[in-house]
Amino acid sequence: MDYSLDWITITTLLVSGLAAGFVNTVAGGGGLFTLSALLLMGIPADIANGTNRVSVAAQSIEGVRGFHRHRVLDTSAIAPILVPTVLGSLIGAAGASYMPVALLKPLLLSTMIGMALLMMLQPSIMTPPEDSIPKALHQSPGGWLALFGAGLYGGFVQGGVGFLLLAALVGVLRYPLVKGNALKLVCTGIFGAVALTVFAARGQVLWLPGLIITVGTLVGVRLSVNWAVRAQGRSLRNVLLLAVIGACVAAFFR
Repeated sequence: MDYSLDWITITTLLVSGLAAGFVNTVAGGGGLFTLSALLLMGIPADIANGTNRVSVAAQSIEGVRGFHRHRVLDTSAIAPILVPTVLGSLIGAAGASYMPVALLKPLLLSTMIGMALLMMLQPSIMTPPEDSIPKALHQSPGGWLALFGAGLYGGFVQGGVGFLLLAALVGVLRYPLVKGNALKLVCTGIFGAVALTVFAARGQVLWLPGLIITVGTLVGVRLSVNWAVRAQGRSLRNVLLLAVIGACVAAFFR
């Protein structure tokens, strides 16, 4: 099926990509902007879900490079956290290619609303003390399960997965928020690529709209990394809270 790309549509895709790149780097939920833009083109939900993954790997790689350049990426933690997230993403992506995306909407809303309430009522959950020592994954079954669950959800539908990863990395494993963001992008990049492979193999990816979104996301990532590494923990938490609320509203009306 042919989907026309006029200048209004191209601009919408670029702007949604820019917003997604910025929000995904410092918080999460940016995929809801790009997924909504694809749905507005009249693209079926399953193909929009697959196309939405094209930009994920690129924006994650760019974000990881930026955080690594500023020396806030804990490279020793990468291999352990990828095991549960990649395992979960394989299962989630395989399920998503056969199941209606709409089934995940109630879970998405309830997860993000619950996280917003938790952050408002107990903000220290997402802002560990400066001297906190992150927990080793092999000593935290809860952290392993949380990362597996985030991978499962991220493989199924990308939008909002950053919140679940931050809840696992910062809330459970107690990484500082900026380091949690860096590790989050490692996870989304890897299992985003896994999910894209599954969707592409099933013919559920439109490459041109996906690449247009990618251009916008790369600009958004570059702008956000420089801000994130200099921001105070309180500022990052406030942006995260606003992103959660905004994503809840976007998901509700999608």
